[in-house]
Amino acid sequence: MAKQYDIVIIGAGPAGLAAGLYAGRAKMKTLIIEKEKDGGQIAQTAEIENYPGSLEVESGPSLILRFSDQAERFGCEKVYDTVESVELEGPVKKVNCSKESYEAKAVIVCPGASPTKIGCPGEEEFTGKGVSYCATCDAALFEDFEVFVVGGGDSAVEEAIYLTKFARKVTIIHRRDELRAAKSIQEKAFRTEGLHFMWNSVVKELSGDGLLSRMVVEDTKTGERREVLADEEDGFFGVFVFIGQRPNTEIFEGILDMERGYLKTDDDMYTNIPGVYAAGDCRVKSLRQVVTAAADGAIAAWQAARYIDENE
Repeated sequence: MAKQYDIVIIGAGPAGLAAGLYAGRAKMKTLIIEKEKDGGQIAQTAEIENYPGSLEVESGPSLILRFSDQAERFGCEKVYDTVESVELEGPVKKVNCSKESYEAKAVIVCPGASPTKIGCPGEEEFTGKGVSYCATCDAALFEDFEVFVVGGGDSAVEEAIYLTKFARKVTIIHRRDELRAAKSIQEKAFRTEGLHFMWNSVVKELSGDGLLSRMVVEDTKTGERREVLADEEDGFFGVFVFIGQRPNTEIFEGILDMERGYLKTDDDMYTNIPGVYAAGDCRVKSLRQVVTAAADGAIAAWQAARYIDENE
């Protein structure tokens, strides 16, 4: 028989943990189901400066540890398991995992999103040590250093322009000889001082001694490879990857309303199914940051608690 809860939360990123905290404080019997480790993408961030009230020296793992401890302090339970399917219609929702199944009166979906990776040797090893997928999170770490931006779409070019406020030199690496970004964004990029372009190029290897300091790029037309080395005085450089992001919403296809894979909600995090809410990077929104994910989670939990109270 499935274990029963008031609220089941799928995902232990900032949105899920904030939802757990608020659900616990509302005296709801709450369970968070996490596939791997708490924190989601932010757990890979070496330094966080833009979360309100964070410590002077704050890392993703240290912030998430406090999130997790606080949710647990208010009685929120947690299991590590993989959600395989969901049954969300009706007053009792069911979440089926690889190890066990759980029933709840309300479900909050917070599976997050995953950046598309380059897939080259060294990328995983140097994530958080020079490789980043979030300019807003990590730009300040590269002030007066050289950085490279991989990608040519709207997000890549906009983030590259943003990075010029911090980095000494920003170079966009794009596999074609022209950008895919909207013309207005391209025009702004070409006017931006300190922004350079490496055309017809793809990153094939990343390496260094502790920090990222070497990159191998390949010409997509000639196949020729060349090394890019960090300035001797700097000792390292940054590579920001913006070649797409994928919301982790596959199991909700055909069940919850989506837009390009992201879950559609209203301002109160309601999905198209009563008693089911979505929060964080998985939903349609304009800004995906820890602070907005936490806010989503708080709203979703408060609305879920109201829904349960009103339907008992």
